[in-house]
Amino acid sequence: MTPQELKAACLALPKAREEFPFGEANSVFKVEGKMFALSALAGTPLRVSLKCEPELALHLRATHPAITAGYHLNKRHWNTVVVDGSVPDSLVLQLIEDSYDLVVAGLPRRVREKLGWVALSEEQ
Repeated sequence: MTPQELKAACLALPKAREEFPFGEANSVFKVEGKMFALSALAGTPLRVSLKCEPELALHLRATHPAITAGYHLNKRHWNTVVVDGSVPDSLVLQLIEDSYDLVVAGLPRRVREKLGWVALSEEQ
């Protein structure tokens, strides 16, 4: 996955925006003002920090050496993924969507409805 593909994946989610509150080198992807991804897109190696359910975060860290506790973030709820090909792109994309979903799930109901977001438990 290239930096451009990572950026495109984040911005493809409904109402996602890229902001630079930590300087122009750090892309912060937000939905309704809440961060769901953070990446220094020009960094080598490419890394992205994503929100994650705590139990899944621990499992991913144990399973993939390229996934570690969130760098400069709440280590219980955030993972940092080194995007070097050792973690399949499909999993990185899934983790981006999961992070987005976790953030949206915490938004007020009216905002979630405005986004057209449906919780997994409500899809059935």
